[in-house]
Amino acid sequence: MSRTIVRPKLLDFESPGRRDYWVALEHDSIWGDHLIPLTVWVGPEAQAGEGLVSFGSNHGNEYEGPIALKGLMRDIRTEDVRGRIIFIPVLNPSAFRAGTRESSRLDDGVNLNRAFVDGAGKTPALSGITHRIADFVRQHIWPQVHIVIDLHSGGHVARFSHCASFHPVDDPGLSAKIEETARWFGTPSLMVYQNVTPGLLPSEAERLGKITVGTELGWGAAVDPVGVRYARQGVLAALIHNDLMQGTIEPIAFHAAGKQKKLEIVDRECYTLAPFDGHYEPLLECGTVVKANDTIGRLHDFDHIDMEPWPVKAGVDGVVLAQAWGAAVPRGQHIVVVGRVID
Repeated sequence: MSRTIVRPKLLDFESPGRRDYWVALEHDSIWGDHLIPLTVWVGPEAQAGEGLVSFGSNHGNEYEGPIALKGLMRDIRTEDVRGRIIFIPVLNPSAFRAGTRESSRLDDGVNLNRAFVDGAGKTPALSGITHRIADFVRQHIWPQVHIVIDLHSGGHVARFSHCASFHPVDDPGLSAKIEETARWFGTPSLMVYQNVTPGLLPSEAERLGKITVGTELGWGAAVDPVGVRYARQGVLAALIHNDLMQGTIEPIAFHAAGKQKKLEIVDRECYTLAPFDGHYEPLLECGTVVKANDTIGRLHDFDHIDMEPWPVKAGVDGVVLAQAWGAAVPRGQHIVVVGRVID
């Protein structure tokens, strides 16, 4: 299989068939290019402005998404494709090669999932590779699709109850389509989270009226096979149910069992912050049902070795959705996140 190196303006999203590209965006620190892998299928029923894009490695140390999409790229048969499908398994090659959440410090050190801001890739202050990737998505991907799947994992930051995620949106019809798409991943949890953080890729897609689902499918900068399975299931279900690919699919895991919990974390009370630098000892697993003020873990201060550990407590009644992954926790980090059960 050959993969063609092209500038973004030469991408062909219209001709029938499959094409495999390296999208070349100019490198800032060497004489060369960052190469973003992109595969597009266009079926006989493709419509202008309609299709699905799925991204992996928005952050560079999240691997379930890239592996799931790489596998699907091998398995999807062109003759089964009816509409437009775009897979970008490594959206941020700088961060991916460095194994970091943000783009490499040798580039611009920017978090791509905070880079979808006004002027990204256009103004001199926002002209590094990360903001230019955001501009590439805006200019060349958004016009081709109406469904966006952004596959994330916790990396070194947090471990989660496996979840598909989305924001509250005002349009009830769009909201219902988003939730139904999220449920088909099969994860135990659906995370409904706050939408005030600037520059999020999913927030922009939602504002544009696109069916948009994110995920948290692993942690520890490792590969979780369960997370890979959920990612694969969710992408395939979205393709089949939106008539972009022919086939049938059955629910799996918690979706099949009817045991998914929709958890809302839009309030500050859901988040427990570290009041000092310390080392976190979890006492409960993610997915555990808790009451407000239940102790979920302990934060230890080894500079004050005789001090009693600080009890890390739930702020609300609900389910432990996420906890710090690494033992060392800086002051101000969210140690524990408890989601309110809203269905």
